[in-house]
Amino acid sequence: MLSTAFRHESHELQESHELIEYAKTRLEDLERLRNLGLVCRKGDFFPSVHYPPITMYPPMTDDELLASYTMPEDGRLDVYAHIPFCRQRCVFCHYPLKLGINQGDEKDRYLSAFEKEMDIYMSKLGIDRIIARSILVGGGTPTYLSLKQQKRFLDMMANRIDMSTCRQYTFDVDPNTLLGEEGRERLRMLRDYGTDRLTIGIQSLDDEILRLMNRHHNAAQAIESIEETHKVGMTVNIEFIFGFPGQTIEGWADMIERACQLDVEEIQLYRLKIDAYGDYQGPVKKLITKRPDLVPTIEQTVIMKQVAIDILARHGYTENLRRVFSKEYKHHSRYAHNQCCRLLDQIGFGLTAFSSLRDRFALNTQHFDEYYSLIESGHLPINRGIIRSPEEQMRWAIILPLKNRSARKSDFLRATGKPMEHYFRAKIAKLQDAGLVVEDEERLVLTKLGAFFADEVVQQFQHPDYIHYPVDHYDAGPLHPCNDCAP
Repeated sequence: MLSTAFRHESHELQESHELIEYAKTRLEDLERLRNLGLVCRKGDFFPSVHYPPITMYPPMTDDELLASYTMPEDGRLDVYAHIPFCRQRCVFCHYPLKLGINQGDEKDRYLSAFEKEMDIYMSKLGIDRIIARSILVGGGTPTYLSLKQQKRFLDMMANRIDMSTCRQYTFDVDPNTLLGEEGRERLRMLRDYGTDRLTIGIQSLDDEILRLMNRHHNAAQAIESIEETHKVGMTVNIEFIFGFPGQTIEGWADMIERACQLDVEEIQLYRLKIDAYGDYQGPVKKLITKRPDLVPTIEQTVIMKQVAIDILARHGYTENLRRVFSKEYKHHSRYAHNQCCRLLDQIGFGLTAFSSLRDRFALNTQHFDEYYSLIESGHLPINRGIIRSPEEQMRWAIILPLKNRSARKSDFLRATGKPMEHYFRAKIAKLQDAGLVVEDEERLVLTKLGAFFADEVVQQFQHPDYIHYPVDHYDAGPLHPCNDCAP
């Protein structure tokens, strides 16, 4: 007789095979949406993370950003802090970093500038402390500091941020920084300063894929980091990239199945981004040129995404924010919800950090020398940004929330002073005809199909100046991005 374990394994393999076969039906949707002009024929994938896209902002100074800005009525802000240091560069990374293990003095210099930046920002806003709704610390690797430097950073944050209304304090981390006695001490320190959620950049549970990504951990270490984080009582969100060279549909499905056994509160999926969407072109283009035989096709990445969605659903994970799947609603990122769904004011500190303030957006410099010199001269290290026109404000107020959850008409009215019912009517009607959005009295929402192609759907609301790919890369269908462009 077959053993119970063998029968269980055979059942799982059969289920995975069935899910892969079902996922192939998404290719029919892909082709239909290409015919309609929604998805480009050429080019790969460009994410709708900000509007306008983060690489397309003109020069701006801190004085220009804050000239007519007033604080929110409740005085509350979401806070982002950026630590741009890593042991080594991951192949998929598109951001400027300082790399290597001998960066102690540089990290101290950066922390001193970061502290001064916080003080300059508070002074310009006319506040003594920042009343936080949520805090996100990212990088880089924000835990790639010595324990002494980690404490220094946490102290400077605690001394300037009022945590009384902060609903979530998240760090984005690498697994290796949580291991061993030093890792356990780091976890205890983070917890004692109020951190209650970690996003661990696992990226894969396949050691060969991790090697190709140039990660400095293996699958066993990634799993151990999850266990250590749970021991100190923190919520865990883990990240995975799909469409990476060397991945197969079957291997990806098996990996997501294993990830669901780790009992984490949240699992986040990223599609590989080949073209830079940040301030640095990642090495992934070189890898693809060197090993084109390893690169999954666009069609294969579409199947990978659908397979992952179905496996996650089978294990009780729901997409509470776009491409982020939680077992309980309460575990979703408050920072992302506040900034991208509710359109609430947020400020950022550190190299390449951004601030999103009601009708304006600013990016900090991507150059370390400029970062230090601007702060030393008493200025915020801002070098790009935009104060949106009324039209661009309307586009922003529909793109971000629709992409991430839903565009609520009350939030649109608050952000723009205009009722959504009077704008984008031709565009919304065509998206409804294509089965991509539904609308009621309260909100505009992506359908299940629309959510799957969320980045491309919301790009329908962009001004033609901000379309990433040439217009002739799209079929001349009713959803060509240059059709019905006026609000």
